[in-house]
Amino acid sequence: MSFCLLKRKDGEEQPYWPFGPFKIRLPLIHYRWEPVEFVQALILFVVSLAMIPLLQKYLGLPYEVALAYVFVCGVGFMLPALLGVPMVPGWITPAIPVVLLFISQYQPGPEAIKALMALQILVAVIFLGLGISKLSSKVVRRVPASIKAGILLGAGVAAFMGEMKMGGRIPATPLAIGFGALICFYMLFSVSFMRLRQRNAFCRILGKYGMVPAMLLSIAIGLLVKEYPLPDIQFGITIPQFAEMWNYLPLSVGFPEAEMFLQAIPTAIIAYIIAFGDVIVGTTLVKDAVEETRPDEKVDVDSDRIHLVTGLRNVLHSFLAPYPGLAGPIWTAVTATVADRYRNGREAMDSIFSGSGTFWIAGFLALFALPLVSFFKPFLPIGLSLTLVVTGYLCIITAFKQIESATQLGVAGTMAIVLAMHGAAWGLGTGVVLHILLERKMWSPVYTARETVRTK
Repeated sequence: MSFCLLKRKDGEEQPYWPFGPFKIRLPLIHYRWEPVEFVQALILFVVSLAMIPLLQKYLGLPYEVALAYVFVCGVGFMLPALLGVPMVPGWITPAIPVVLLFISQYQPGPEAIKALMALQILVAVIFLGLGISKLSSKVVRRVPASIKAGILLGAGVAAFMGEMKMGGRIPATPLAIGFGALICFYMLFSVSFMRLRQRNAFCRILGKYGMVPAMLLSIAIGLLVKEYPLPDIQFGITIPQFAEMWNYLPLSVGFPEAEMFLQAIPTAIIAYIIAFGDVIVGTTLVKDAVEETRPDEKVDVDSDRIHLVTGLRNVLHSFLAPYPGLAGPIWTAVTATVADRYRNGREAMDSIFSGSGTFWIAGFLALFALPLVSFFKPFLPIGLSLTLVVTGYLCIITAFKQIESATQLGVAGTMAIVLAMHGAAWGLGTGVVLHILLERKMWSPVYTARETVRTK
């Protein structure tokens, strides 16, 4: 569908309605509907449903209430494109294992819901505070490289540990998820598949759909080897149980105690540092695509606007649907896929906003399609597991890019193990202590004298 009421002239910014720090864009008015992103969303929306098992296990929610939480999340997913952020949003996925370590200290039910609300409020405050003050880059720049690497490495290790431990999703269904993960890695990170995409039209088409082929293959294998049951497909429209959801909201179960906020601080800090890395990754993906191949569109990628929108989404979750995934600035895999297709020119994708905007509007509409929701219900562990292992892989790669010396590697590696096994507070504390003891130049008269001689 190529209709769009307001057209962009080559070299200009996509039309919008100004609203304070935001730039409002609506589908079919400010940008066209993109069929490829629409099809992707009809499959990949299952990843948003994959949060349901975590909501059931850690917060004690019934399936129907957890599904209603997902609808709230879907509303949040549509906000960035609406308010002027060109990236496809997602969770703070690398932080999920760390968040789960935090809320697992509390009994599923009201206590866990309140603890998660405390964490999400703190994350919202950090995003909004730094977005309003415009201090985000200055604050994160002061975090030592070894501690950044330790956070990312710890999150990656925790993600793999959670999936591969006894009782985890991979041991439970090794063939479906194992083969799916291998295909995912091959299509997203393999040098040989990148070459195949350049030479083969079929591989180019497959590459457009990111994780979709791997997920469909996992489902097919799971059914074939009977690791997953046949779905009970129902017809009609999904009706969220918002009335029942009220009994599980913070306004009903109570506001978090001060102690919960204090205990949530280390996890909130770690989640923000990870998310800031996502801001950088997303900004780079979009800017590179625009500057290298699309002089026809001027794209305003504003870090402060990204912070404000992400903060608002976390506020939405805090009071209406506390979420183990939190609200993050980017779904890296889908943003990379959209940016890659955007490079093919205006005929392929009119605007970066038409791709990112179409994706989550279609994903939200898919939540109402009961046949799709009921079909994917048995396979939710596949979507969550593939998302976490891909995220874990990316975290490990990104962590090692931060490291410049053997000492930093030692600090980061030790911090990562403590973080993955004992949680954010112990991990962050270990990283800070080791950084001070091993990396900082301690003051002493002998040391100062030697440095003075060397300088002379």
